[in-house]
Amino acid sequence: MRLRTDDDIYRARLVYLGPPGYTLPVHLPYAQYGLFIALVPVFMFIHYLFSLKVDLFPAWEIALAMVTTSFVFRHVDPDRPARMVIRTALTDWRRTTEPRTEQREPRLVARRVLIREELT
Repeated sequence: MRLRTDDDIYRARLVYLGPPGYTLPVHLPYAQYGLFIALVPVFMFIHYLFSLKVDLFPAWEIALAMVTTSFVFRHVDPDRPARMVIRTALTDWRRTTEPRTEQREPRLVARRVLIREELT
C-alpha cells in the first residue's frame, strides 16, 4: 500500500501564465506581482523626496522594484511567507549591535579536583 503525503499543497503555486493563447516567458506567482506593484510607488515616492520631481517613465524605480522582489522571493518557501521575510529583514536591520571589542580573560573553573594521598 502506498501512502500519499500531504506535501502536494506545498508544490502547488498560483501562477499567472498570461492571456489565453499567449503565455508569458516567465512564470511568476501572484504574490510576486503584488509585491512588485506595491514597491514601484514606494520607490517613486523615495525618488520624489530626493529630487522633488516625478519622472514620466520611472525606469529606475521599476528596476529597483524588480531586484527587491527577486531578492525577497529568493528567501521565501512554503514555511516562510514573504511578509515574514520582510519583517525579519526590517527587525534585523534595526537591531544590529556593534561587536564587542573588549577582550575578557577566560574563566577557569575546576569542576572535578581529585586529590590522592600517597601511601609511603
